[in-house]
Amino acid sequence: MSDDNALWSQLRRLTAARIGLARSGASLATGPLLDFQLAHARARDAVHDPLDRERLAADLTATGLPVITVASGISDRQAYLMRPDLGRQLAPEAQARLAGHAGAFDVVFVVADGLSARAVQSHAAPVLGVVIPTLQKQGWRIAPVIIACQGRVAIGDAIAAVLRADCVVVLIGERPGLTAPDSMGAYLTWKPTPQTTDAERNCIPNIRPDGIGYDEAGFKLGYLLQAMRGSRLSGVKLKDDSDRLWLAKS
Repeated sequence: MSDDNALWSQLRRLTAARIGLARSGASLATGPLLDFQLAHARARDAVHDPLDRERLAADLTATGLPVITVASGISDRQAYLMRPDLGRQLAPEAQARLAGHAGAFDVVFVVADGLSARAVQSHAAPVLGVVIPTLQKQGWRIAPVIIACQGRVAIGDAIAAVLRADCVVVLIGERPGLTAPDSMGAYLTWKPTPQTTDAERNCIPNIRPDGIGYDEAGFKLGYLLQAMRGSRLSGVKLKDDSDRLWLAKS
C-alpha cells in the first residue's frame, strides 16, 4: 500500500486532477470528500460573484486606451443565468453610447464577466497589457476597451458592429470548474454579424497563471489577429500554429 501511495503522490505533483483518492469502504475518505465539497462551493460562488466594474475599469486604463462600460440586455444575475439570449444583446442605451465612439477600427477588445467575474477581474488587464502594445507597434487601430456587464460571447458581435471594427476579441469568465473557478477564455472573430456561429470563432481557453499564462495568451492573441487580418477568416477555416511558434520562441 505504501508503494501505491508513493506512486500516486508523484502523479499528483503533475496534475490538479483528483486522482488516487483515499477511500473508506465504498465511499471517499473524509478529507478528499471535504476538499471536493469546498471546490464545488467555490465554483458555485464564482458564478454569482459580482464584477467590480470600477476597479476593472481602473485596471484597464493602464492600456492607455479609453475604457467604456456598457450593459447587456439584462441586469439581474439570476435572469442572466436563465436567459443566455439576452446576454448576447446590447441594452438600447448601450448601443446609443457606443455609436458616439464609432470609427474605422481594426480590432475591439471586449471584457465580459460571463460565468466567472473573478476571472476577468484578475486576468483581463495583464493579458491586454501584453497584446495591446504589440499591436500598437504594428499600427493597428484599436477601439476603446469595452466592459460588457452580464455579457455572453456573442455580445462582442454587436459591439464590433456598432463601433465598425473588423475584429473582436471577447475576454470572458469561463464556466467555473472544480480546479479552476477563475479561468478566462478569449474568443476572436473576424467581421462578426448577427448570423455568426461559434464555428467562425477562435478560442484561447484556460487563461490563468496555472493554465495558459499571460505572456503566452498575449502571444497567441497577437498571432491569431495577424492571421485573421491576413486571411480575412476566423474559426475552423483558420489554421492555428500559435502553439508551435510559442514553443519555438520559448
